[in-house]
Amino acid sequence: MRNIFLLILSAAVVYAGERPIVLKTSTLFDGKGQTLHNTIIVIEGSKIARIGGAAPADAVIYDLSAFTVSPGWIDTHSHLSYHFDRKDRLAGTDEPAAQGLLSIADNAVRTLNAGFTTVQSPGATIDKDLREAIARGILPGPRLLTSLEPLTDASGDPARLRALVRERKVQGADFIKLFASKSIREGGGQTMTDAQLQAACGEAKSLGMRTLVHAHSASSVKAATLAGCTSIEHGAYVTNEVFDLMAQRGTYYDPNIGVVLQNYLANKPRYFGIGNYNEEGFAFMQKGVAIVRETFQRALAHKNLKIIYGTDATAGAHGHNYREFMVRVRDGGQDPMATLISATSLSAESLNLGRETGSIAPGMLADIVAFDGNPLADVTAAARAVFVMKSGKVYENLAHGAKHDER
Repeated sequence: MRNIFLLILSAAVVYAGERPIVLKTSTLFDGKGQTLHNTIIVIEGSKIARIGGAAPADAVIYDLSAFTVSPGWIDTHSHLSYHFDRKDRLAGTDEPAAQGLLSIADNAVRTLNAGFTTVQSPGATIDKDLREAIARGILPGPRLLTSLEPLTDASGDPARLRALVRERKVQGADFIKLFASKSIREGGGQTMTDAQLQAACGEAKSLGMRTLVHAHSASSVKAATLAGCTSIEHGAYVTNEVFDLMAQRGTYYDPNIGVVLQNYLANKPRYFGIGNYNEEGFAFMQKGVAIVRETFQRALAHKNLKIIYGTDATAGAHGHNYREFMVRVRDGGQDPMATLISATSLSAESLNLGRETGSIAPGMLADIVAFDGNPLADVTAAARAVFVMKSGKVYENLAHGAKHDER
């Protein structure tokens, strides 16, 4: 919890106000596949003013030349409100509200510290208040998008689902979350009907909203793709035929292979006995690690498939979102630059934020992270974010070699 108050103090100290900020870099990934060397990033206010040239005379300068610089990373699927309580168990409704709020705040700080400047959280009403607190600067954390409460097959018939989508928009949801299948612990079979998916995704699209669909089985993924839904989460049993369909339709795929199952297994005592977190469920998740990895490897063969970066981080995983990068490259065989693009510009595009964040270029928000090491050459460097800036404000500076020159 100490991190929260240190970060608030740190942010207040290093904020440069109206003065431009200059970041000196030796290795800079722009988030779209280009690598720049020995250049500077000039930041004015919340945005990047230019790349290269001379530093303004009155600039605050950070020397990041000993590190590797990239756009701030994006997690398109993270549950910031999920946490463990004082009994070291997954928190439930019996937890005192104040304790819960502090734990959620800590999750937000840990995620930002890890270099994730934007997060999409599919599924809790408290996310709205958290989103507003972060946006107002009351609490440090990543830029947050939320679906509020998700919709399921039990939410109602197609007419009712269309009404609920409109209701979520009025309530302030940024997108719609749908559960179209059972969990992987229960085999992942389709639950929402084709008509339900068509109604929910069609209504959302008419309102200019995106749809995020939890779907494991090939049938549920196919139905969601044909319904025009925006993104498929998990997809453990997707067939090559359905991957082809997703690529043709431009449906985003968020495989979640490196964090969620591993986190459940590592924290088994904290989850065990809650719902379907039983011996059978954990045995299935153990097998699931290999299943989702193999599915991901097949997905990579579909060149036009848009694979974005989400972790499904829950209690115990916040601040470890970078592990998805490590597993995708090391175990999944994805090209490291492609994984970096997935975690930056491609994920920004999937959130309709591609013109604001996800890449380093003039006019973009100054969401920037520096790593101690090069993640493309050494995946463990993804765990060593030493400098984090969001919207032109420095929230973390552990880069011991960085010179903070006030001039």
